[in-house]
Amino acid sequence: VQLVESGGGLVQAGGSLRLSCAASETIVNIVAMGWFRQTPGKQRDLVASIIPGGGGTNYAESVRGRFTISRDNAKNTMYLQMNNLKVEDTAVYYCNVRTLRGTWTEYWGQGTQVTVSS
Repeated sequence: VQLVESGGGLVQAGGSLRLSCAASETIVNIVAMGWFRQTPGKQRDLVASIIPGGGGTNYAESVRGRFTISRDNAKNTMYLQMNNLKVEDTAVYYCNVRTLRGTWTEYWGQGTQVTVSS
């Protein structure tokens, strides 16, 4: 399984971007899906997550109310809509899928750069 991200880029503060994460095939036994971000020298932090089967969504405090995570099962794609972007949102964004079938398996995208200018 490969996760391919797209949608990153350069945007001015206050602008919007939508990130996409497309899976190369249908992934089964998903227990969680999410978006993480990382800046140089820092750890990768969870931005937003979604639990399949009506488990709801969760957001980091810093993005709550501005970012929205969603998925399109028919397209095997997950999205992150980012509105009212701030300079501090600048980072490499990674999508993540975790599955459980006896053992945990974790898939990561290659990362997409988001740069927010002032």
